Amino acid sequence: MEESEKHPITRVRHDLHLRRVVVRRTEFVTPRMLRLTLAGPALAGFTSLAADDHIKVIVPGSEPVERRDYTPRRFDAATGELTIDFALHEAGPVTQWAMQAKPGDEAEIAGPRGSVLFPNDFDWWLLIGDETALPAIGRWIESMAAGTKVTSIVAVTAATEQQRFETKADHRGIWIHRAAEQSADPEPLLAALRNQPMPPGDGLIWIAAEAKVAAALRQHVVEEIQHPLAWLKASGYWVKGQADSKQSVSESNAKAR
Repeated sequence: MEESEKHPITRVRHDLHLRRVVVRRTEFVTPRMLRLTLAGPALAGFTSLAADDHIKVIVPGSEPVERRDYTPRRFDAATGELTIDFALHEAGPVTQWAMQAKPGDEAEIAGPRGSVLFPNDFDWWLLIGDETALPAIGRWIESMAAGTKVTSIVAVTAATEQQRFETKADHRGIWIHRAAEQSADPEPLLAALRNQPMPPGDGLIWIAAEAKVAAALRQHVVEEIQHPLAWLKASGYWVKGQADSKQSVSESNAKAR
């Protein structure tokens, strides 16, 4: 049986809506991770099915219109609140807006356009990334079923940037500290990956970081670890020197981002 047949991936497309929202709360999860809670009647019917979904946040009043991709960290349909975390690394127009936002400010969001759903029947999960991947990694870990074996390897600037996730999964968190100036250097995460033995059985490896870092990690997983391509997804969430950018990294699974 082919790897892709053993653990079939489901892709779901969503109707794309432009939604006007209002900032309800702002808080710092860590010194360099800003959380905005958005609300408003337009969020009725909002759907985000996968941990690494993305929505576009549109800066109000910008010319030309500035819109960038962010992960829906959490959506509470009961309260109608959508949470988005902003990693404060290379701050472009959208991040600058988020840093200045206060309760009552308005914005617009669009998406997600689609979701890639991985089955829950893998023997283990390995999630690798930097600060920009933490919203997706945190959402994923918190949503996993009890006993799911998952390891996360995340590069941040200091111990103060580490996050704690409430989960029923069997989670092992590995934190790598490196300077912000090293954010496009793959070596810190590569070194941690080299020291990480691959468990027996079928595993899903998910990677998101600066584009060059994500590409180097993917190459190691494919060429050195020889992990099945069907069980690997790698994305460049941003590009060094290009604020609020995102770049695709070749991957086995067609993306719905």
